[in-house]
Amino acid sequence: MTTTPWVRPSRHDGVLRDLRTPEGRPLLLTGGTVITGDPLLGDWQNADVLLGGAVIVGVGPGLLTAADDDNMIVVDCTGTLVLPAATDFTPSRTSATLTPGRTADIAVLRLADAPGIPTGAVPARGSHLDILITGGHVRLWNGRPLDTAGTTTAPSPEDPPPHTPAHPFLGMWVDDNDFIRQELLPDGRYDEARGDRPSAYQGRYWITGDRIDYLDDLGFWAFGEFQDGVLHHAGYRFTRR
Repeated sequence: MTTTPWVRPSRHDGVLRDLRTPEGRPLLLTGGTVITGDPLLGDWQNADVLLGGAVIVGVGPGLLTAADDDNMIVVDCTGTLVLPAATDFTPSRTSATLTPGRTADIAVLRLADAPGIPTGAVPARGSHLDILITGGHVRLWNGRPLDTAGTTTAPSPEDPPPHTPAHPFLGMWVDDNDFIRQELLPDGRYDEARGDRPSAYQGRYWITGDRIDYLDDLGFWAFGEFQDGVLHHAGYRFTRR
């Protein structure tokens, strides 16, 4: 399996200082893949988005050429996806767009994990949200609030939610056909057998109220809900044995 290579944008400390005290200077997001959400404008694999205060004033290739003339604050977005902060890809198209004249509400997403991000089944492994702009103001920088942001660092996994070893929902849960047998163990792990395959899926789980969240050792997340003594999970109904 191939993965998207990490490309580190060039962001020196001077850019961060300028963002904290913009003093009315235009802000240019340059070099990212731009998804405008506007069918007339279309999208670009490599383009720029220019902000003037709270408004988008230009979108497309070539805006970087005027950066020095207009005293822009230039943010390198190489290796990222630049799109409206509220994006709707359904036919209703109710989301914002990156159309010039619209409010500058923009999300910049990294396309690959930064170095140091853990692989595999890890809770709270971090976000690909790199920069968040609302109303023309940068709120997140390198994935952290601007007022506490420093140099680029990989986010650290947070402690997982606490587990209750004596939870009343622990034990063996079986589907209606006795094909899937899922055991919720006291140590916060589950072991799921399918047919004649023991331990077809194994991993960690957390129960919050009537909801259960699973993190499989293969790396995927799933969930279920307990209703009137029945566990509903992935289209199956499970009862206690």
